[in-house]
Amino acid sequence: MEPDLFTAAAEERQATDPSASPLAVRMRPRVVDEVVGQEHLLRPGSPLRRLVGEAGGGPAGPSSVMLWGPPGTGKTTLAYVVSQATDKRFVELSAITAGVKEVRAVIEGAKRSAGAYGKDTVLFLDEIHRFSKAQQDSLLPAVENRWVTLIAATTENPYFSVISPLLSRSLLLTLEPLTDDDLRGLLQRAVSEERGLGGAVELPEDAVAYLLRIAGGDARRALTALEAGAGAALTKGEAEVTVQSLEEAVDRAAITYDRDGDQHYDVASALIKSIRGSDVDAALHYLARMIEAGEDPRFIARRLMISASEDIGLADPSALQTAVAAAQAVAMIGFPEARITLGHATVALALAPKSNAACVAIDAALADVRAGVAGPVPAHLRDSHYKGSTKLGHGKGYQYPHDLPGGIAAQQYAPDGVHGKRYYEPTRYGAEARYADVAERVRARLRGEAPPAAPPSAPREGPRGEQREE
Repeated sequence: MEPDLFTAAAEERQATDPSASPLAVRMRPRVVDEVVGQEHLLRPGSPLRRLVGEAGGGPAGPSSVMLWGPPGTGKTTLAYVVSQATDKRFVELSAITAGVKEVRAVIEGAKRSAGAYGKDTVLFLDEIHRFSKAQQDSLLPAVENRWVTLIAATTENPYFSVISPLLSRSLLLTLEPLTDDDLRGLLQRAVSEERGLGGAVELPEDAVAYLLRIAGGDARRALTALEAGAGAALTKGEAEVTVQSLEEAVDRAAITYDRDGDQHYDVASALIKSIRGSDVDAALHYLARMIEAGEDPRFIARRLMISASEDIGLADPSALQTAVAAAQAVAMIGFPEARITLGHATVALALAPKSNAACVAIDAALADVRAGVAGPVPAHLRDSHYKGSTKLGHGKGYQYPHDLPGGIAAQQYAPDGVHGKRYYEPTRYGAEARYADVAERVRARLRGEAPPAAPPSAPREGPRGEQREE
């Protein structure tokens, strides 16, 4: 898509007056060696180095590149650097506002540029995960015929959000969040370099620490906050960007969290894994991130209910009750009060004893069923309430447990194919230790054997934990 008159005028103004551009744009690297962080992509002989041509030649390898990483890690920057290093036209589109029509216009323009001027084109497509399958399909001819060098950026996992034919034709580069040292060096350069703030202000260490804290590994956010703080300081005639100036300009840190994207699932996963690992403080941190980002409290409550069964189970049977009660309360009260209920449930689950025995048991049973390890229901367990069932032998020999001492009948319940298999292997954590003793005694009774003696401290219990007369 060729630039319109307004876009051309804006670009001309930025070219003649660099200060008209945002600080994050002015500090954008012009060559590969100026790229901040991403050392794994910049080492000698790396795919990125080969793409831009270490010896000054054209790019090698595929004509499509996927840049996957969180916001502010330099995806747009790398695309621009590739175009500069290879002396190609740079055209940028966003999948949020562009469609197939705009993509086709860029491709036609690339063909004209190559034919008339011998100049190839880099098409940078930001947020490609927002393109539908049909829209992504429209890119394939241009990639296969090398009409453009496609550089697509995404914050989503491309294996889930990008079609396989396009992904298989692309060099996938994964970008990591910038470290504090990366951002510190970038901030210092932004303050001192002429294209940045040109030494107009000073940035003390406590202000640097504040910027690093609110940036969350995002260079764009750090530079935007610095620019706002510097503007506030200069307006007041101050030569130093203080933490107070930054706080006034920034108000508060934006949360790096996309309710509709990868980070939605990444943060939710981190919450559950922190609960599983019994780290109550980490669990509360991730819960706070989800709440602050405006996550649906019902989604959080559902994840807590799953965790109660998957990771705690019978080690603390009350955990599921707590999680269900929290979900019901959240549905009734909503935010902001629901934060208290979610915090209550999260703390309870994180500090509860853990057992995944129930989860492992049902998964093992499902695996056998799916593998065909089953068999017919034993005849004595089959339904005997319909006419003709007696002639088929259904129900014959069935022993009614309530008529027997202890309420347990020594008879076969499982089909022949799985008879004797043990799916549930309880742990000795928390309340599940009691269930482990019960399971052993019940299994012995089912086999017709004398049950092992109950531990001195434990009452004799039935299969659901109730006390029984032996």
